[in-house]
Amino acid sequence: MLAINILTSTAAPLDISNIDTDQIIPKQFLKRIERTGYGEFLFFDWRRVQDGPSVGEPDASFVLNNPEYAGAKILIAGKNFGCGSSREHAAWALTDFGFLAVIAPSFADIFFSNAGKNGMILVRLSEDDVNLLTHRSAARPSHSITINLEDQTVTDDEGFSAKFEIDPFRKYCLLNGLDDIGLTLRHQAELDTYETKHDAEFWLTPRTA
Repeated sequence: MLAINILTSTAAPLDISNIDTDQIIPKQFLKRIERTGYGEFLFFDWRRVQDGPSVGEPDASFVLNNPEYAGAKILIAGKNFGCGSSREHAAWALTDFGFLAVIAPSFADIFFSNAGKNGMILVRLSEDDVNLLTHRSAARPSHSITINLEDQTVTDDEGFSAKFEIDPFRKYCLLNGLDDIGLTLRHQAELDTYETKHDAEFWLTPRTA
């Protein structure tokens, strides 16, 4: 998992509340067995025209289809982001697409947990602050935002500054690039010692004829 401290990037403004996980990654794409490749299907139904002669083609009005937001690593969204089912695929789709952080007034609890375990910084700011950043990024796609995880601050290139709260354990994991497997591997030496001792104590000598 990528260690993150200071993230400076443009941001894609998605001014919609209650974006659920089925909108983030529709259910028909959950059959994949890999954890990669989901970015192609992120917001699939919104990124493509749903009816008319151009059905299935990219919808030019959707923000992620605007080339001016290509490469944005920060997504700005409305309140209750990630509600709905508990599918971890939603976090996989966002990170596979290239997003490393989401700024919103609030997040669904299960999505918040899944995203953190997959290396995303989720920043809760007030609705007024989120609306301001959304407006600035919509008005000027080159609008640059900096998230400083160590200092727990969000700033931009127009003088905005705000603090955000984060659980200390989650902060530690993000700063050090540790997922659940990485946390376990910190104790590899102790685990190896235990397994060696266990094998010596409980190994049964095969019977001889």
